[in-house]
Amino acid sequence: MTATAPPAETVVGESAESAPSRGGRAWLARHPLAAYALRRFGLYLVELWGALTIAFFFFRMIPGDPIQTLIQTLQQNYVYNQQASEEIIERYRHEFGLDGNIFSQYLKYMENLILHGDLGPSLLNYPTPAQDVIMHSLPWTIGLLGVAAVMSWILGLVIGAIAGWRRGKLGSTITTNLSIALAHVPFFFVALILVYVFAYTLGMLPARSAYDSAISPGISADFIGSVLKHALLPGFSIMLIGTFGWILSTRMLMVPVLGEDYLVYAEAKGLKPWRILTRYALRNCYLPQVTAFGISLGFIFNGNVLVEQLFNYPGLGTTLVTAIQQLDFNTIIGVTDIAIFSVLTAVLLLDLLLPLLDPRVKYWK
Repeated sequence: MTATAPPAETVVGESAESAPSRGGRAWLARHPLAAYALRRFGLYLVELWGALTIAFFFFRMIPGDPIQTLIQTLQQNYVYNQQASEEIIERYRHEFGLDGNIFSQYLKYMENLILHGDLGPSLLNYPTPAQDVIMHSLPWTIGLLGVAAVMSWILGLVIGAIAGWRRGKLGSTITTNLSIALAHVPFFFVALILVYVFAYTLGMLPARSAYDSAISPGISADFIGSVLKHALLPGFSIMLIGTFGWILSTRMLMVPVLGEDYLVYAEAKGLKPWRILTRYALRNCYLPQVTAFGISLGFIFNGNVLVEQLFNYPGLGTTLVTAIQQLDFNTIIGVTDIAIFSVLTAVLLLDLLLPLLDPRVKYWK
């Protein structure tokens, strides 16, 4: 038999189909991790836009007129001219982005936010921009709640792992029962007890403010020492309850792992118990804790409102409460936007880092 060659058109068509395609889609096909990162970042932008939009319309629909609040403040300060009331109101409505319908206000707000990073003036300290008021409070919240969150996570992870590893022992039982009893106690209740004991009864620590008013703020040993001293009570009240919560969750993840075959094999190899705990058992438990910790870090930008109010701490929580009382929409939306941005960004970074922390996690397949 004599083999017949296929038509030239068929050969050309098959070679064109079998040849590797070029362009962006082909590059993404060869780099699945980059394709996943791009898709996840695109979803992050859509989520961020949607959340910011919902927050804007929600606060704009709250009843109340911030301009009238500002006018009343001006009247109390004797700087308000009744004859120029209409001109003042129109000018303030334009500066605060309240002129026109709600959709034109939204477009103007998004333009100023995205292109200029401008939230508009703040009623709390007019004409200071709202972003300046927020940035003045943000370091206090990050310094207090951020450090407390990190410390509580580390302590909870270590103590919870040991409590799960030594389950059935007296120390583990006491730690577990104490955590169950105190994990859901409100922060402010613990703060009240600490204030009563250490501030009013013993007089060891200050009960209010972020630093001593007699010390000028600056990079000095006296100021830093005063800040740390004033942060002990609010920080410890947050860290204490947070630690008990992390202890419970870590122990819950640790106990089921202890019966796995790979731990029995590691013990049979003669490895030391501490090495088995840290390198084998805990390594398979900390992944959910890393995820939960990343999400909790995003929420610290909200500030713990009640704790900050109790200690008169100048963080975002105190700023948010004051802004709500004065209907300062620009500052309220600004604090909310920071919370939204921080939570969504924390989730995005976790989604991108988890495949690097655990090779078993491969979202792109």
